[in-house]
Amino acid sequence: MANHKSAEKRIRQTIKRTDRNRWYRTRIKNVSKAVLEAVTSGEEDKALEAFKVANRDLHRFVSKGILKKNTAARKVSRLYSKVKNLQEQKQA
Repeated sequence: MANHKSAEKRIRQTIKRTDRNRWYRTRIKNVSKAVLEAVTSGEEDKALEAFKVANRDLHRFVSKGILKKNTAARKVSRLYSKVKNLQEQKQA
């Protein structure tokens, strides 16, 4: 256990930061999963809506400093390619 006032504060801050980071990690996984589930079920409209949410959230996390710019771009690109493939399959 912490013996100094500053160490006690650091413990409190660490707990807050851990909870906040956990929420962001979970949100990133959930928005990505929503797009992938819509793509695998073949629902084009649902996939596009889920992609819009994922794109917005991932780029918002970049502006907040949660993700790096290229990481978000890579995730969005991979999701979009899956949505685009679904659209092409529906048209063919």
